[in-house]
Amino acid sequence: MSTAVHQEPVPRIELHTDRPQSARMYDYLLGGKTNFAPDREIAAKALEAFPGLRDVVRAGRSFLGRAARFLAEEGVGQFLDIGSGIPTSPNLHEIVQEVNPAARIVYVDNDPIVLAHTRALLNSTSEGRIDFLAADLRAPKAILAHECLAGPDPALDLTRPVGLVLSAVVHFLADEDDPYGIVRTLLDALPSGSWLVLSHATADASPDQVGRAGSAYRGGGVGIRPRSREEFARFAEGLELAEPGIVPPGEWRPEPGAPVGASTRDGYVLAARKP
Repeated sequence: MSTAVHQEPVPRIELHTDRPQSARMYDYLLGGKTNFAPDREIAAKALEAFPGLRDVVRAGRSFLGRAARFLAEEGVGQFLDIGSGIPTSPNLHEIVQEVNPAARIVYVDNDPIVLAHTRALLNSTSEGRIDFLAADLRAPKAILAHECLAGPDPALDLTRPVGLVLSAVVHFLADEDDPYGIVRTLLDALPSGSWLVLSHATADASPDQVGRAGSAYRGGGVGIRPRSREEFARFAEGLELAEPGIVPPGEWRPEPGAPVGASTRDGYVLAARKP
């Protein structure tokens, strides 16, 4: 494949490899290699508290792939993936550009290590385009105002439907961060026909284990806020849920014959269209 990539320069700041980072912990739980001893230490403590955590993470990642393909097959040709994390194949762009080679994707993350690896690993089709933006989900207006989206040669046309992807990232927002306001600000900037793809941790099914795992995360300085089904559903208010609605990740349009483990119930997912 030829490369059609536009990228933000990685800022020269401290990478903080001496402390755990959520993206690198996620990479470790997926079996990746872009992680360091502090990431592995806290993730191991979380696994000790909640042995099914790896299954939950993998189920959520699998959901993302199925949801991305679904949106692409529905005709969505633009994606804004915020909190994209360290590249893990198959990446979102690989899935959607297989359906639509001209698809455009903007990846957003605030971890410079993520951006460094993204620049090295991700390639677009010649017909499509990939952009990277160093930004934080907690500042949605700054994301929307960035030259990458609002400049003279924007990566995405915000007058046409966009797939907003928030995969395993919103549960790192505390209540005081106003997660509902953040998601609404992003959706308000997107036209009718856009989609929200969202996955989120919950303690509904295994409150004790998830609570202990959360304590391990917080003990390493990584805040996490699992939310109930009712709290999760608030993110989709005013949107049209695709079937099967709000479900655990393994139950969202599973591949025929795919096993659905009990531990994958410790999360909720949805894909919803903006009318």
